[in-house]
Amino acid sequence: MTRAVALELGARYALSRRSAISFISFVAVAGLALSVAVLVIVVSVINGMERELKDRIFGMLPHLTLHGRSPFVADPQDIARIGSLSGVEGVAPLIQQAGLATVGDRVAGVVITGIDADYGAVSDVFRYLEPGAGDLRPGSFDALLGAGVARQLGVVVGDRVSLVMPSATVTPAGLFPRQKRFTVRGIVRSRSEVDARSVYVHEEDARRLFRLGNRIQGYQIRVADLFAVDDVARRALEVLEPGRFFARTWQNTYGPIYHAIRVQKTTMFVLLSFLVAVAAFNLVSTLVMVVDQRRGDVAILRTLGSDGGTVVWAFLLLGTTLGIIGILAGLAAGSLVAAMLPGLYGWVSSTFSLELMSQYFVSYLPVEIRVLDLAGIALTALALSMLSTLYPAWRAVHLKPSEVLAHE
Repeated sequence: MTRAVALELGARYALSRRSAISFISFVAVAGLALSVAVLVIVVSVINGMERELKDRIFGMLPHLTLHGRSPFVADPQDIARIGSLSGVEGVAPLIQQAGLATVGDRVAGVVITGIDADYGAVSDVFRYLEPGAGDLRPGSFDALLGAGVARQLGVVVGDRVSLVMPSATVTPAGLFPRQKRFTVRGIVRSRSEVDARSVYVHEEDARRLFRLGNRIQGYQIRVADLFAVDDVARRALEVLEPGRFFARTWQNTYGPIYHAIRVQKTTMFVLLSFLVAVAAFNLVSTLVMVVDQRRGDVAILRTLGSDGGTVVWAFLLLGTTLGIIGILAGLAAGSLVAAMLPGLYGWVSSTFSLELMSQYFVSYLPVEIRVLDLAGIALTALALSMLSTLYPAWRAVHLKPSEVLAHE
């Protein structure tokens, strides 16, 4: 009975025009909604950065590379041993070297990688090929260019590009850098920083360019679990000839960035939770005003025999109701704005010719709204809103009915 009375009173106060739906109440609820929306937007952007790092960067690059101490002839048994390890999804030979790509007076530093049809087992490069790309045929000296390299050199499919190696060729006229002209057969557009430095040629052409003969430089491996890559590397080295290889994982290159994103997400969640806390405790002033407005009701209830628990539950429900309204409005507004951000960023970038993401590993603004994060934000804000009801409820309980009714 007592609980039912408290629920009825709380609902009545929450819907009363004279108390909850006032200017101060509106400002308090709007502040809570705004804080929740900001937290949703920031966390969603960080989630998007984390997702793109995993899907695009780690999709384009092998997760694990076993480098040979010196070039060697590929052993099919080694590839079979590595491929049979649990957690390994694909294995491909490593043929790779840094160089320069030139067209006229335009120069770009690139990483030249030799690939074949099986390279898709360790990289998503073929997934991001633009329409109209041709196949790489051995001996044809064709190349696939990252979109950033193609833009820097000002070339399109069908143009010719010279790949220059750091080693020199001795001629009667002196030393000249070794180079070879390739025909652009396709553009790779993953919309990540990999596009700014990648050139892919057929592995046979790469061997001739690097003067490897029939040798390779190591093995590239894709794993099922990114965080088990160190264990896979250890087991892969155990099945190969000791001392011939050393391992290099994604953690050596992008590990600091990935962990920085994870730490940043936690840090921003904690910091912005304080913003939510400030907005939630703004409800205290609203509830204190409600107590002052309803002091006569509280005094009459106490005179009729209601205990303090009824009053506490009534104001707890009132504060919780206001908090839920603000939280739901914040979740809805934050999710809507977060969903619109990629399109808005694209419009601003194209309209004003801005490259706001040029310093990041992706060239666009990724966003991912996760239900679990929304639930965590809602529960955190709700808990803070409920805490804000304690002082007003305590104040209402300690009203003296005789003093209140004497002035009514």
